[in-house]
Parts: sequence; C-alpha cells; structure tokens
Amino acid sequence: MFSNIENSLKVTGIDFLKSQNTQQHHTDGYNIKNLVVRRGQPFQVQVSLNRELRATDKLSLRFGIGENPMKNRGSLLSLKPEREDFNGWRISMVKKNGKECLLSVTSSPSAPVGKYNLHVKTDANIYKPENGVIYLLFNPWCEEDVVYLANEAQKKEYVLNDTGCIYVGSAYSIYDRPWNFGQFEEYVLDACMYLLDKSKLSLSERRDPASVSRAMSALVNANDDNGVLLGSWSGNYVGGTSPMDWIGSVTILQKYYKTKKPVRYGQCWVFAGVLNTVMRCLGVPSRCVSTFDSAHDTEENLRVDIYLNEKGEKLNISFDSVWNFHVWNDVWMKRTDLPNGFDGWQAIDSTPQEQSQGRFQCGPCPVKAVREGDVYLPFDSKFVYAEVNADRVYWLVRKVNGRDKYFKIGTETQAIGKNISTKAVGQNRREDITQEYKYPEGSKEERMSMQRAYSFIRPSGLVPRSGYASTVQTLGGNIQPLVLKDPVTKTGLHLEITNTEPLHPGNPLEMAITVKVSTPGNWTVDLTGSCQMQYYTGKVQANLGTTKETINLEGPSEMQIPLKIAPDAYMKTLSSVEDEVLILVTAIAEVKETNDKLTKETSMRFQYPPITVQMPETAKLYNDFTCALIFKNKLNVTLENCKLLVEGLGIFKMTTFEQGDIMPGRIMKSEIICTPTRLGEKKIVAKLISNQIKGISTEKAITITE
Repeated sequence: MFSNIENSLKVTGIDFLKSQNTQQHHTDGYNIKNLVVRRGQPFQVQVSLNRELRATDKLSLRFGIGENPMKNRGSLLSLKPEREDFNGWRISMVKKNGKECLLSVTSSPSAPVGKYNLHVKTDANIYKPENGVIYLLFNPWCEEDVVYLANEAQKKEYVLNDTGCIYVGSAYSIYDRPWNFGQFEEYVLDACMYLLDKSKLSLSERRDPASVSRAMSALVNANDDNGVLLGSWSGNYVGGTSPMDWIGSVTILQKYYKTKKPVRYGQCWVFAGVLNTVMRCLGVPSRCVSTFDSAHDTEENLRVDIYLNEKGEKLNISFDSVWNFHVWNDVWMKRTDLPNGFDGWQAIDSTPQEQSQGRFQCGPCPVKAVREGDVYLPFDSKFVYAEVNADRVYWLVRKVNGRDKYFKIGTETQAIGKNISTKAVGQNRREDITQEYKYPEGSKEERMSMQRAYSFIRPSGLVPRSGYASTVQTLGGNIQPLVLKDPVTKTGLHLEITNTEPLHPGNPLEMAITVKVSTPGNWTVDLTGSCQMQYYTGKVQANLGTTKETINLEGPSEMQIPLKIAPDAYMKTLSSVEDEVLILVTAIAEVKETNDKLTKETSMRFQYPPITVQMPETAKLYNDFTCALIFKNKLNVTLENCKLLVEGLGIFKMTTFEQGDIMPGRIMKSEIICTPTRLGEKKIVAKLISNQIKGISTEKAITITE
C-alpha cells in the first residue's frame, strides 16, 4: 500500500448550486448570500477535489449547529455517502465526473431549524467553504413535516406572500390597513435567526413549531426579554415611532437586528404584523387574525364588566376591557404534543396583555379547542376563549347616600368576538373565519361548548392576574353561566344607533338614536345618550356630549332622537392624540311603566378622503417607471404636519415625504422614480399621517415582467 501525504484527498471548492436549490425549495426570494433550504427535502452540492475519488477514500459532510457542535448532543452530524441515515439525515452520490462529485443531501423532516455550518472532511483534511453557513427552515411542502400544508394556493398566501393587510376599525366599520410583511428582505432572516438563538430553545425544541412559535410570541414584544417591539398605548410616542406610523415589519426588524434593542412603539396590529413576518420567514404558515369587540378578561371568569354613569358615559374603572379590535396570528401545524383532533390553525399572540408561565407569551392554542370549549389544553386557551366568547355585563353606577351603588342593567351574550377576519387566500378581500373559532350564536353546539368551557373555569379559583388587585370582584359575587339571549322585554324595547351624515373630521358629528317599542300600549321611555372618543383598546379619551330625553311612544312605533356634536367639541382632542380614535355612542333606555332597561353601544370611525396612486399596470425588470401619489383635502380643516410614507417591496425602500400643512381644497402630489428588482406582482403601499388624521392608507399593485 502506498499512501503518501501529497496524494491525500483534498477539497478544492464547493458550489452550493444556489439558484437551482432555492427554486426547488421556494426560498429564491430571500435576499441573502447563503443557501436557504427547507427541511426534509433534498438539495444538491457540487464538490471539487484535487484528484479523482477512489473506493478507499473517506469523504464526509459535517453539519454543525450552535456554538459548540458535538456528535453526542446531536448538534454535529457527520454524513457519509451511501451510509445509513444519521438522525434522519441522508446523503447520496448523484454522479462522479473526473474530479467533481455531485452530492444530494436530505435533512430530516424534523431537523432543528437554524443555521448550520458545513465542513467537508476528506481523509485527514477539513475544508471550510466561504459562505458555508446553510439556513434550514420549516417545510410546508414536505408531507413528513408537521407544518405540511397540502393546498398550493394557501402555501403561496401563508408562507410566500410578503404583503397583505390587517383588518382594524370596529365591528360596524371594518377597514383594512395594508401591511408589508417583507420576510424576504435584507437582514430579516438574520433577525429571525438571532431571535431563535436568543430564545434559548433546546435543539429538540427547535424541531417543534409549537415551541418555536411560543418562543417567538414572547420575543416579538420587549416585555421580559429585550425583544423586538416595545408596546405603548399612552397616546404620546416621543422618542420613538407612533404605532400608527408603521406600514410594515421590515424597518422594525432591520432596526432591531442592527441595534439589538427594542424598537419603539407597537400596538396589537404591529405586534401581529411582525410576528407574521417572523413565522412566514421561518417557514411556518401564518396569518393575521382580527377579532372585533375582543374581550380582555383579566379574571378568567368569561365575563367583562362595563360601568356607565348616570349620563350614560362609560367609566374607565374596570380592569377588564373590550377592545374594538384585537389582532393576533394563527399558525398552521400538527400538534404532536396534544390528543388527536387539535391539528391545524393555532392562535399565537405577541401583544403583551397577560403573563403566561411567567412571561408575556400566548399560544399556540388550537383554534379547534376554542370552538369546542376545551379550554384545559395548552397554551393559554382560557384567555383566547374569553377573547372571543366572554359575556358583556353592563352596570349603572349611581350615588346613593354619597356612596357608589352598582345596578346591573343588561347582559349581552353575543357581543364579544364578532367578525373574526383574515385576508382571503390569493385575493385582497376580507374572509370571515368566525365559524372556525365558534359555533353559530345560540346553536345547540355553541351552548354545549360554552358549558364545557365553564366546567373548566372554576369560579372559586379566580385570581386576578398580572398583580392586578381587583376591587371589582365583589360586585357580582354570584358567578353563574349567563342567559344566552337578552330577555324579551314586556315592551319589546329595541335601540339602534346610526350616523345620519358622513363622519368627516371638521364637520359636526350628526348621529341618531332610534327607540322602538313593539308592544301595543302607551309607553314612557327615559333615554340617555352619550358620545365619547375612545382608543381601540376601549379606553375613553374624552366626553363629547350627552342627551337626556323622556319620550312617549304608542306601540308599536319608533322615534329617532338626534345627537349632534359640534366640531369644537372634538377637534382639539383629535389633534392632541397620536392614535386613531373612534366615536363611541352609548344609549340607555328605561321604560317607566315596566322598569325595563336596555343598553346599546356602537363605535364608529371617521371617514377620510382617499389617496390616489398613478402608475403603469406593468413594468419591466430594472426599467424605471414613475409612481405619483395624489391627495386632495376635501375636509373643512387644515391637516397639519402631513407626512407621506411610501414603501414598495422589490421596487424601492421605505421613503418619507414631509408635506407640511395641507389647507382645505388643496391638492398634494408626490412622485417617486421606481426601479423594480424582482419579478411578479409587487405592491406599493402609501400612508398619510397628520396631526388631525392618522389612518389614510392605500395600496396598488403592479406586475413586473422580464
């Protein structure tokens, strides 16, 4: 046997065959030098050697993950061609051609996700390629992966779509905010890998999307681990960006990755937008889910108490709250840690509301468990269940001998968790997914689910969370399952709240409360109506006006009582807060003859003039085109300190135009020269922010061709 050192086998180069591998793995969108592949699916590498390969030569590929990879910990995999697989990985020789050999590597469909360092060992030599770090992601295209999603259109939407919209507003006026997820943009994947390392998940936890999504729900908020976003609902965002001013996740994740410090500030749709980006980026199918009239039940008693004063104005004294809308995420996976029947969508939430196991994290909670009332299942299913199913109990607070007395004036059982919404697959429209979260109100299944949920929520063990010392608990000492329908009153009393004119900032707010009685007879009704401004979290910002009338109705009939608010009553408040505010109208009606009481509330949003986008419908790759943004101020007020934010993924980076003040009737026009760098349908998203108005946004698509 002659074996001399000069003749030992050495690697002279490696080609990661990036363009063919990334196309097959649906990872060609990532803006990164390294190879990005998905687990459980083969990829090829071409190895160049200093001589032909002989039968006696030893050649192995070594994949290491983490700081100090070791074989016995499973963090170092040494793969030899044609040997049995190792930890579910295997490697085979596709072809040998002189000094070149083409190898195919298939990772395990349950491999830990993350960054792997590849070295090639030949005889006694180790070759370390440049850019030898390979990113391994979850794989919804692989049937053995627990995140497997069969439907192609859904994968395109929930994994590959880097734009979308998030539904906000109130149950009676839902609108969409365009959002750029941007999971393929520069540094976004690196930011996600940094979060994975920061999560301190063990290797085996990194195999499991349930552990990864729970960890990410904790890390997207900054509350206990220096995560991505600091939440603030203060209305004053000095020293940061107002939550209303973001139009996508890219700037946030890039800034976080660069500074490694929490970015200021987020509110629920921002948290959900960023978490959606992170999950799609890691390869877990994910969608943003908005619930209208979402309960934040701090006591886990499935009941939210709302207190009104004698003018019918809502008081900020309850620890519970009802958010006009709340946004979280659903991620798709098989739950191998749970009994059968809970696979599919799982709710996760990174808005810091309540602690779970000592950290601000929430989920994954099976959506099916919420529907069936199986609220004993991990994680946080009681909290998610209450968000969409709690009952709303109204109390009137009256002074009696100088002390506050509480009178129960109504229970609404169908008022929480309405119009649960997400963006439809492949279309820019709202899809209502309420039926995935709950059975139809009042159906037999819904009653059974409700009873099942109550059986797991023990009234005796109710402890307020998050260190709230709740003084409110003694009020309704008897906690029992509440009536399923509003009791039918003797008079058939019914209330409706509408706006009689469009709600334009700067104009009077013209609304009306309609009182109906359906039973024959003469009825005297005391009506109290109040108009307030509130944040989407349900917190009241200002009282704008009230009305009190006694009306006589001869049933069956109805009467409309106007409620009008002058611009002076609200314009100052509107300009002084940095959030978008809603108009809350509350009505209380009391029938003198029968003592029937009824309460009703509606939140409405202001209506704004639109932004128009002018640009061609198609453009060629790398060929410039012009995009013009036009806005006409059709309101009766000057919009002060206007800023126009524009972003187009694959077209141009986030740009801000300072527009100064725009007087009534004035037209603003801005132009951008765009250079498309990616093929396919791309979107331009624009948003106009001023002191008076925070929420005018628009989007327009353009198709980029070769």
